[in-house]
Amino acid sequence: MVRSQPTRGEIWLVDLGLAQKTRPVVIMSVKPTGDERVVVSYIARTTSTRGTQYEVPHEAPGFKPGVFDAQSIGTIPVARLLKRIGTLDADTFGKVQTVLKSWLDF
Repeated sequence: MVRSQPTRGEIWLVDLGLAQKTRPVVIMSVKPTGDERVVVSYIARTTSTRGTQYEVPHEAPGFKPGVFDAQSIGTIPVARLLKRIGTLDADTFGKVQTVLKSWLDF
């Protein structure tokens, strides 16, 4: 069970099921308040890169080289977050936001 509420830009370990396994994700959504659903939206991190325009490279201590892939956006209940494993630096988080906007054509 999650002991604290996830915050935008934090990296959490999440069990995404058999298809995607347990992997790091960066939280993209704001904290739910009041009667809102207790869910978060995320972008998954992968080490299986494809070199698309929607990938943002990420290298940090404790991580294998990989990318945050805006095409791997999802939403899950907060209860499915396993543990907080870091915070994405502001520059990389900004790049993730930019490619997400491009992917969604915002």
